[in-house]
Amino acid sequence: MKKKLRLVVLLSGDGSIFEAIIAAIEAQRLNAEILMVISDNPNAYGLTRARLHNLNTQVINAKKYNDKNEFQRALKETLIDLNPDFIVLSGFMRILAADIIQAFPKRILNIHPALLPKYPGLHTHERVLAAGDKQHGTTVHFVDEGLDSGPIIAQRELTILPEDTAESLQQRVKELEKVLYPEVLQSLNTPPTLE
Repeated sequence: MKKKLRLVVLLSGDGSIFEAIIAAIEAQRLNAEILMVISDNPNAYGLTRARLHNLNTQVINAKKYNDKNEFQRALKETLIDLNPDFIVLSGFMRILAADIIQAFPKRILNIHPALLPKYPGLHTHERVLAAGDKQHGTTVHFVDEGLDSGPIIAQRELTILPEDTAESLQQRVKELEKVLYPEVLQSLNTPPTLE
């Protein structure tokens, strides 16, 4: 039997996709353990979700640091101490510093609500509707130093309906994400060996 993946989750908000990862672990569809849930936002509901499942949580509140670099240093030190197999970004609304990405090559994952390389960044649902696209979806990718530009691991797509709005697309894509992210994590159950 493969060993459990050791995960650290970074989040800033609601944590609904993170909740799907917990559900997959509890249903034994994902052979993993969550070492720590870290948030830059002390009021993130994702922290409440974590505590309801008796998971370890930590707040590294960006507002408590004099500058962005101090925050990133504190985050990096925490991640190095935890030494997870993978760092899972789940609605984490900060760009990671280059030295964090370099410390964990191909070990930081993000899920993005668009079919990358189209529509990196914010407001993807509005942008896809404005462009008149027929397909939309979500992408899990490794994090590199660009904006949503790292190597793609997997995508899931849906057909845009004539009645779709940005809000309905957001909900439909989120349902795809709740299935895709745990599946991708399970597919990575052999973590990369470090040089």
